[in-house]
Parts: sequence; structure tokens; C-alpha cells
Amino acid sequence: MVDQARARRLAKRISAIVATAIEHEVKDPRLRFVTITDARVTGDLRDATVYYTVMGETVDTEPDYGAAAAGLAKARGVLRSKVGAGTGVKFTPTLNFVLDTVPDAARQMEDLLARARAADDAVAQVAANARHAGEADPYKTDRDE
Repeated sequence: MVDQARARRLAKRISAIVATAIEHEVKDPRLRFVTITDARVTGDLRDATVYYTVMGETVDTEPDYGAAAAGLAKARGVLRSKVGAGTGVKFTPTLNFVLDTVPDAARQMEDLLARARAADDAVAQVAANARHAGEADPYKTDRDE
């Protein structure tokens, strides 16, 4: 069994090597807007899953996920060679690229939080004009009269 701390260190190193190689050494234009977000290594250090996101060219442009996946699939061998040379482990892990869904989930959470804030503001506006039911001070009146 492998030490989990070693697996985490190797995953961090793999993500750094892959990100640097994509930015500086792999000349595929499909990988221009790819960002490596995380990497996970199995307990036996044989397989690595590399998570990535793709940004659009401009704010209004939708990212091309298919082209990025094809570019990463084509560059997988070169990237694995770079990982092998950069890590120095006995067995270079295979690389699997997975599109990271965290940014989409974060965007959905932000939308949900904005809707919850709007609902809270609506309740606060209704509560601002509300009055208590019954008398203003029902417990302090003298009942013997």
C-alpha cells in the first residue's frame, strides 16, 4: 500500500508538469484555453486522472470542449513522457483527462444563492410592515378589573 501523502505530492507534481507542458511545449492551438485544475493518483501510483477546464476566447464565446478533449487525447503520449521525465518514479502513470465540473457547479450554486437572497429580501420587506397579532402588550394588563 502506498502512502497517501506521497500520492498527493505526486498528483500535485503531475498537475504542475502537465500545465507547464501544455502552456510552453505542446503547440496544439486547441489547447490554448485549457487550464489544469487538479490531478488525482490511484493508490498504486499507476493511473493519474487530470482534471481540466476550458475557457472561451472571449466572455461571450462558448468554450470548445470537444476540440480541447481531442487535443489532450492527441498530446497524451507527449505529456506522459514529460511526466515520466519530471517525476522520476519507477512506473510513469497513465494519464486520463476529465473535464472538471466544479466551475459549472459553482456557477449553479451562485445562482441558487442569488435566488435565496432575493427571497430573503422579499420576506424582510413583508416583515418590515407587519404588526403583531392581538394587543401590543397582552401580559401586563390587570385582569381583576
